[in-house]
Amino acid sequence: MSKSVSGFSKMSKSNKIDWIVATYFNHNEDAKHIIKQYWNTNIKLQQLHDEFIENTITNYYLPFGVAPNFLINDKMYAIPMAIEESSVVAAASKAAKFWLDRGGFKAEVLSTTKIGQVHFMFHGNFKTLYAFFKTVKPKLFEATQPITKNMEKRGGGIIDIELRDKSESMDGYFQLHATFETLDAMGANFINSCLEQFAKTFREEALNYDDFSEKEKNIEIIMSILSNYVPDCLVRAEVSCPVNDLTENPDINPEEFAKKFIQAVKIAEVEPFRAVTHNKGIMNGIDAVVLATGNDFRAVEAGVHAYASRNGRYSSLTHAKIENDIFYFWIEIPLALGTVGGLTSLHPLVKLALELLHNPSAKELMQVVAVAGLAQNFAALRSLTTTGIQEGHMKMHLMNILNQFEATNEEKKTLIDYFKTHTATHSAVVEAIHNLRSKK
Repeated sequence: MSKSVSGFSKMSKSNKIDWIVATYFNHNEDAKHIIKQYWNTNIKLQQLHDEFIENTITNYYLPFGVAPNFLINDKMYAIPMAIEESSVVAAASKAAKFWLDRGGFKAEVLSTTKIGQVHFMFHGNFKTLYAFFKTVKPKLFEATQPITKNMEKRGGGIIDIELRDKSESMDGYFQLHATFETLDAMGANFINSCLEQFAKTFREEALNYDDFSEKEKNIEIIMSILSNYVPDCLVRAEVSCPVNDLTENPDINPEEFAKKFIQAVKIAEVEPFRAVTHNKGIMNGIDAVVLATGNDFRAVEAGVHAYASRNGRYSSLTHAKIENDIFYFWIEIPLALGTVGGLTSLHPLVKLALELLHNPSAKELMQVVAVAGLAQNFAALRSLTTTGIQEGHMKMHLMNILNQFEATNEEKKTLIDYFKTHTATHSAVVEAIHNLRSKK
């Protein structure tokens, strides 16, 4: 039975590893070797990575790929993507090349407002609370001046603060609902610092508000925290072309393809079981760029899926139509991203990724990320409605299967050539490896 440990965080990295190997791997040196083989030989760089999080024992690698040929608002991009799933980068690249010859992608940021809330309990007269809020609101702005002055110099800051009555949902529950502009910063620390100051000032002023009863003065602050649901931090990306230009394959009728493609999108609009997988494919592209650029893909995921459910049913993030013989395919998606602060100034590969993207502003990065999601979805739907998803995916997954069987370079070359003209299922690859080796 594994033992508990005290003071683990205070141990050296070597002692942490020794304890883990002894306790969970029965002193197996192979486990220690696996952990240590992923250390960076550059001591300074390794220390930097060690200090990103707590209790670090090693690095966990993800492939860092590039999808070229993206024309976005008439500007060329090669998009960095950090992801472990095969076929994602290839699919994005293929979609980029397809649309490069058809005018590329158009993208625009619709809004950039972010949200934070102070959640509190109040049991008393709402009219008195509202009168107090109107009195104290200027003081909330004033109390946060030391926090907001630098952001305001750059054109950002607190946009507004509202009092929201949520007592129908929970007895005595109210909010200070604040909106923010954080420019090129994702802004989590800035927003949370403002909210905590709001809460402190609000609580202190309530204690001295003469129109409150003694009971009403005792406002209970529950928590102060930003929201990762950002329905007013929106970006739109779109592609369009004449229906007749919609295919590169002479065997595929473009009108039939367009009709089937739009039907596939509409299915994802009305059927949640399909919509979840449809949107997961979109997030393959989005998460990969978000991660490569040092942003918080968990926050993006949470906000995006909440947005997909905003009308009471989980639905597609992308939409398609034909109008005047022109095919349109687009996405509107909430993305709270930053290009300054956090890992953007620390992680060498994040800095490289942003340089690769021409050192974008947060708005430009929002456009690039939305385009990556749209491209990924286009590639997936094109496969699903024509050849099927597995043909292309399994060919990309082929290398993973070959590596599982420790195929030599010669075996890889032979089998890659073989599966150019054969269906690459897992069982077929395994059989081909065994047949190849039996001949030897």
